[in-house]
Amino acid sequence: MEMKTLKKLLILILIIFGPAISAQDLMDMLDEDESSKTEYTYATFKATRLINGQSIELPPKGAMNFVISHHFGAINSGAYEFFGLDQANIRFGFDYCFTDWLSVGVGRSSVNKTFDGSLKVKLLRQSSGAKKMPFTLTLFANTAIISLKWQEPERTNYFTSRMQYAYQLLLARKFGSRLSLQLMPTLIHRNLVETIEDQNDVWAIGAGGRIKVSNRVAVTGEYYYVLPGKTADDYNNVFSIGVDLETGGHVFQIYLTNTQGLIEEQFIPMTDGDWLDGDIFISFNINRTFQIVK
Repeated sequence: MEMKTLKKLLILILIIFGPAISAQDLMDMLDEDESSKTEYTYATFKATRLINGQSIELPPKGAMNFVISHHFGAINSGAYEFFGLDQANIRFGFDYCFTDWLSVGVGRSSVNKTFDGSLKVKLLRQSSGAKKMPFTLTLFANTAIISLKWQEPERTNYFTSRMQYAYQLLLARKFGSRLSLQLMPTLIHRNLVETIEDQNDVWAIGAGGRIKVSNRVAVTGEYYYVLPGKTADDYNNVFSIGVDLETGGHVFQIYLTNTQGLIEEQFIPMTDGDWLDGDIFISFNINRTFQIVK
């Protein structure tokens, strides 16, 4: 029963049975009814991706989410390359949600001709009332397979050398109706690296957020810090800032970033762009959700 309807009913009871029931008794009944409910937080973020990386969100149950990710070339490439717009990297991804807490995804990106498959599990949900939980916690795991031709086909090459993995804990909280923040501790594992000095395991900490400007517009930001090591010495941390535009059926994410990587195994350990040098890539995600099962 809605809150307004319940209050009207209690007022009516108070008028009819006023001598027998005090107002305080009725308010106690109302508070008890409200405290017995669990209110879950929705729309912490508007898409399954914050910017480059994942958000805690899953598609709706029984829905297929189609994501097109597109990174143009660097702005500092000059007028001949139309400031990067003549160049592009692209990824097509599909995510299907089986339950309120489990989704699977597949994708193909042009960077290193990579195929990927992912699993996303919502472990905890931010809620208030009878069941209080201050944050939402989602587990994300991804496997990537590079399908480039072998550089040295005459030698013995193993399929497992093509494989890379990403594991993340996504921890987010929605503060009121306008602000959402997220932390992303991350492990990237690569079966094969270029030299023996390079790291097979790369650890990183990501942080991001969303500020709602209006019902359909939000400003987003995202940063990944790679923990000290050979990878941190050779590459840069990825920083991105953008705008989410919700049109009802679509969520358009337009952003600037210093990476051309399209999945975690690419943009976290392999970003060589530098904002201060003008290595800025105009990018966008197009999110479209199709309800498959009602």
